[in-house]
Amino acid sequence: MLRRALLGLLALAPFSAAAQEGPQPRLPTEPLVILTRDGREHRFTVEMAITPEQQTIGLMFRTELRPDEGMLFDWGTPRESTMWMRNTLIPLDMVFIAADGRIHRIAERTVPLSLATIASQGPVRATLELAGGTAERLGLRPGDRVLHRIFGTAPR
Repeated sequence: MLRRALLGLLALAPFSAAAQEGPQPRLPTEPLVILTRDGREHRFTVEMAITPEQQTIGLMFRTELRPDEGMLFDWGTPRESTMWMRNTLIPLDMVFIAADGRIHRIAERTVPLSLATIASQGPVRATLELAGGTAERLGLRPGDRVLHRIFGTAPR
């Protein structure tokens, strides 16, 4: 399964490399809230990466990501999520979110430009990319809840 997902990602790589030499235009945004176990709410404005092309390019070539911004990759249905940092110039925290909106796993401070695979290690509905260090700064942990319409919980 992981191999098939990687092959699918690699199949899209020529499209992004050939057609994209800079960051994609900002995608439509939506509000997202993370509720920590101690009851704190952290509000973000996230760009929605929904199409395969948007997901392939993601945050590539961006030189900054504000502390209250991110990009939400909506996979549609739960699946193993595999990401990499190809052409990504800034460190990111990757938050893998289960279908019920619970944080499944967090990969902190991923290495810019790395081709190493970063996997969700289980099926997830979405992957949220935040500025590197955000998870530690806010005390985010697996089990915290993400409120967003794709999980059936809209932020208040």
